[in-house]
Parts: sequence; structure tokens; C-alpha cells
Amino acid sequence: MNYWFSSDSHLGHKNILKYCGRTIFMTPQDKRMYETLGVDKLKRYIMSDESLDNMNKGIIKRWNERVKEDDIVFCIGDFCFRNSSVDKGEGIRIRANEWESKLNGKIIHIKGNHDKNNSTKTIIERLVIGYGGKRINLVHNPEHADLNFPINFCGHVHEKWQIKRIYDKNRYKFTDIINVGCDVWEFMPVKFEELMKRYYQWLRNTENKS
Repeated sequence: MNYWFSSDSHLGHKNILKYCGRTIFMTPQDKRMYETLGVDKLKRYIMSDESLDNMNKGIIKRWNERVKEDDIVFCIGDFCFRNSSVDKGEGIRIRANEWESKLNGKIIHIKGNHDKNNSTKTIIERLVIGYGGKRINLVHNPEHADLNFPINFCGHVHEKWQIKRIYDKNRYKFTDIINVGCDVWEFMPVKFEELMKRYYQWLRNTENKS
């Protein structure tokens, strides 16, 4: 059995394609519009159903190529999207348990800001794990990271950054945050060992710059 980490797949969420630049899943026309429209016009542009279908199928395929049936996946928020209306280009009305039936592994959901009406039904807002000789805090929003832990695994920021260090207001204490969001991990879950390998590379680069 392996343990995996992921967040922010936003399955079924059409506008996430343009919000986070998921061009890998866009049709040629959608990609062209994404790259050429200005910010204001792009806000009004609705991605195609085909691009959304490409994203949903692509994420499911990449997930199942890595995760086996008896594995455990910690999903740190925003697993899927279910809007209250389908006429605004936001997404499709498919609930979390339907997406889960297409995915390998046992998913442990930690609540994200979109996990309200999509039936993940999780009451877990944060979770502490002990693994690889480390205690790590898992929480969706990095603004809620716990500085009492040397490492936090978070999501929420999508493609913005992969690893970041934050300090308390007096800069006496800090924690390193690893973004496990699928946007910065090739749209697939990642193993603890993979996260730590990248983290130690980041530490070496950070120390060399200081």
C-alpha cells in the first residue's frame, strides 16, 4: 500500500481551465482564445465542453496510472466542483461520490473552500500525519498553515508556487509549505518520497542563494 497526496483537481469545473491555465487539456480553439484574448474578454469566454471532458478524463487517467486499489490518497481540498446552476459556464453537476467511483484508492478528504455542496461530506478541516519520521500538518489554505510544524502540506494556490517558506510576524518562527495541488505536479497524485525529494532540492537551492 502506498500513500499519495493531491489537491485542487476541481473535477467538473469548466472555468478552472482558464483560471489556472490548464492548456494541456484545452482544445486547439480554446487554447488559441486563452492565449490571445485580453483579461476582460477572457473572463467572458466560456471553455468548451470538449476541453472540460479532456480535463476530467485526463486527471482520472493520470490518477489511476499511479494509484492502486488498496492505496490511500490524502486529498487536501477542492476535489470536485458542483455549482448551483449549470447555465453560467462554471461546470457540470456531478457529485463527489460519482467521481470517486472512477478513481483507484481510498480517498481521505480534507475540506477545501469549494467542498460545500459536492457531497465529499468531510468534516476534516486539518489533519496531522506522522510519516517518514516527520509530523506534517495537512490543511487546504496555506494561510491556515500551522507554524508549530516544520512542514505543512497545502493546496488552494494552484499553479502559483510549489514550495514556500512563511514566517510569523516577528520572524522568530517559520514553516515550509509544500503545495500538493495537481497543477504543479503534472495533474496527478504524488508520493511522500517524491514530495520530500523535491523539498530537499528546494532547500539546497534556497541555502545556496542565502
